[in-house]
Amino acid sequence: MRRTGAAWALAATSLPMFMVAVDNLVVTNALAVIAADLGTGQAGLQWVVNGYILAFAGLLLAGAALGDRIGRRTVFTWGIALFTAASAACALSQSPGALIAARAVQGVGAAAILPVSLTLAVQAVAPERRALAVGVWGGVNGLGIALGPPVGGLVTQGLDWHWIFWVNLPVGAVALPLARWALRESRGPKRPLDVPGTLLVTGAVVAAVWAIVASAEGEGAPVRSLAGLLAAGALLAAFAARQRRTPHPLVPRHLYRVRAFMLSNALALAMYFGVFGSIFFLAQFLQGPMGYSPLEAGLRTLPWTAAPLVAVPLASALVDRVGGGLLQAAGCLMQAAALLWLAVVARPGVSYPAMAGAMLLAGVGMGLVFAANPATVIGSVAEGEHNVASGMNNTVREFGGALGIAVLTVVYTHGGLRSAVLTGAAVVFAGAFAGLAIRRTPAPPGSAPAPSPLRSAPSDRPEPSRPR
Repeated sequence: MRRTGAAWALAATSLPMFMVAVDNLVVTNALAVIAADLGTGQAGLQWVVNGYILAFAGLLLAGAALGDRIGRRTVFTWGIALFTAASAACALSQSPGALIAARAVQGVGAAAILPVSLTLAVQAVAPERRALAVGVWGGVNGLGIALGPPVGGLVTQGLDWHWIFWVNLPVGAVALPLARWALRESRGPKRPLDVPGTLLVTGAVVAAVWAIVASAEGEGAPVRSLAGLLAAGALLAAFAARQRRTPHPLVPRHLYRVRAFMLSNALALAMYFGVFGSIFFLAQFLQGPMGYSPLEAGLRTLPWTAAPLVAVPLASALVDRVGGGLLQAAGCLMQAAALLWLAVVARPGVSYPAMAGAMLLAGVGMGLVFAANPATVIGSVAEGEHNVASGMNNTVREFGGALGIAVLTVVYTHGGLRSAVLTGAAVVFAGAFAGLAIRRTPAPPGSAPAPSPLRSAPSDRPEPSRPR
């Protein structure tokens, strides 16, 4: 593919992924308005966020497997269409239940978009430029997360919270034909889709999150919480048993023995636990005790959410030189230190400048992980496994975010903002040890470097490009 064709293909994969990333956090600065308009409380607000995240996370591996089996571009375009339609349903919602259901359908569409987007981006460029494609992919994902809170605040304040979903419609209208025109169809090794395994692992996480949320809901909470945890444990045990027996598990069994793959996913779980859980509450803190409007709160989170735009490209250039594990560990340590800083200073009457430095440090740390984590995961597996590795990585990240919001809500209910953010800091700090344990195995001096999965010849089976 010519360089101009590669640029169009990268744009075609990036635009829908940007839309998906924005919607992770676009509601954070609209939550107070949504709560007042729809008459819901803290538990309902959690599900407005987690309804999207859990459906998204639970079906990512299924999206990756479907892409390998029936065509990645096909699944990608289906995902765009479903996400766009679900966005319209969110915008039309007049009750908490309707909004949560529509957000869950949005998550299904996102699960079809994200896992194949990285593989489509990587296959669109020459082998020697694949590391750059991964960096662009990570940067666009970071940009979406960065702009989610201020875009949500701007639209909520300037128009109405329903419009944070209406704006997806023109994006989808452009993205769908662009993807069909610019992207080649490709398939990976045909792996049967493990539908029971997908349902079991998704059910386990949903039950666990529900149990955690239920533990803070007043009378009868202990019984509901215990029932949810027992159900989650039973579903998880059934999932593990099935993965041992089935000839076609969701994740190939040998990947569990790949050190860099497993440790990077453990780190991603810890990082997103702390980041999503903390942003969920700090956005409300900015609008509550600090008295900022939704737009003002969104703009004041930019040092945190926009810093990855600078950090990701710089870190992407250092992954091969410094090592993905070390960069990920450094990112977690920065994020943990920033959360500790915020926990110390965040109290009624605090000035924004006292928090801004911590948010900037958190953003740089987040950028290091955004760049090094997917690069390390993709670089640790064979090229034919890029799709499933990306799906697994994104699944873990989204589940980490959902668990973070649920757990920190319980901590917040019993101990306040400081206790919740300190808990997030502790989990992120623990994640740094996973990064430090990732070994670098450079080629011996004077020998030819071993072929990297990011630079090896394609093993997928792309269909011929249409004439431009």
